[in-house]
Amino acid sequence: MNTIIREYSLESGKTIKILSGDITREIVDAIVNAANAYLQHGGGVAGAISRLGGPLIQEESDRWVKKYGPVQHKFPAYTTGGELPCRYIIHAVGPVWGEGNEDEKLADAIHGSLVLADKLNLNTISFPAISTGVYRFPVQRAVRIILKEFLSYFEIFPSTSLKHIRLVMFDEETLAVSLEAIDEVLENESIQ
Repeated sequence: MNTIIREYSLESGKTIKILSGDITREIVDAIVNAANAYLQHGGGVAGAISRLGGPLIQEESDRWVKKYGPVQHKFPAYTTGGELPCRYIIHAVGPVWGEGNEDEKLADAIHGSLVLADKLNLNTISFPAISTGVYRFPVQRAVRIILKEFLSYFEIFPSTSLKHIRLVMFDEETLAVSLEAIDEVLENESIQ
């Protein structure tokens, strides 16, 4: 079971929640998968999503890449949720630490995912800490970027269909490292 660790309400009525748990158990309109450009869901978050969501997710991913080519940071792909409790999976490609322009690429992946969620007319979406696993992006730095993109999106697009954004931390170590960055970003924005 996923546990809400922090909850922030914006004046607009929209919320950002920080959770500890498993993104594959999120009952939301869409979850975001930390994907690679070819949507080969072998390990990490992608592997768990593919295993638990069933073979349809990989089949749809293969069709996407065949039709559109490799997924870019700014333009994530999407598939159905397969056997997961979400309607869609948005496949966002985060940067590998050390490849250059990592902050910009991560911000693009988050922003692109939110734009796609809006195009799909979604109300709720859950993100993992993209790029902080095998791609080795420093956790606190990534979390700051991710949260700033959430806040920026709500500010730039006040009429977005999105009402609730959730950031799900899979393990206690990632959560512990993230809490300082989370409080710094969200509390400095005077959010309740």
